[in-house]
Amino acid sequence: MSKWLTQDWLDESRKMAEGQPERAGASARMQYVVTGGPDGDIEYYWVLENGKLTESQLGHLDDSEVTLTTGYADAVKIQKGDLDANAAFMQGKVKVTGNMAKVMALLPITNAPEYKQLQTEIAAITEF
Repeated sequence: MSKWLTQDWLDESRKMAEGQPERAGASARMQYVVTGGPDGDIEYYWVLENGKLTESQLGHLDDSEVTLTTGYADAVKIQKGDLDANAAFMQGKVKVTGNMAKVMALLPITNAPEYKQLQTEIAAITEF
C-alpha cells in the first residue's frame, strides 16, 4: 500500500498505467492541486503523451497547459471512483485554469473501461 498523494504512490500508479492503450492526440502537461488535505495543499503533475503517462511527480510544473484544483474530500471521492470526474468538473468541484480545450478532449478517456479498471486497481493499493 502506498499513501495517497506521495511520490511512492505517484510512482506506483504510473507503473500500473503502463498498460493503458495509446490514444493519438491525448497529450497534455497537467498540474494538479489538492487543497485542504491533512498534510496541507499538495501539488503534483502528469505529463501525458498519446494517452501514456510519461511523468508523474510531486511539485509544480512551470509549463503546464492546464491546472486542475480540487478540495481534498472531493479528490478522494474521485480517486476511489465514488465521484465521476466528469460530473465533478461539471458541478464545479474541479476548478480548471489554462487550456480548456485540452481538458474537454481528455475527459472522455475517464469513461473508458480500461481507465475505470485502472482506477479500481489503483484505489486497491492506496492508503487514504
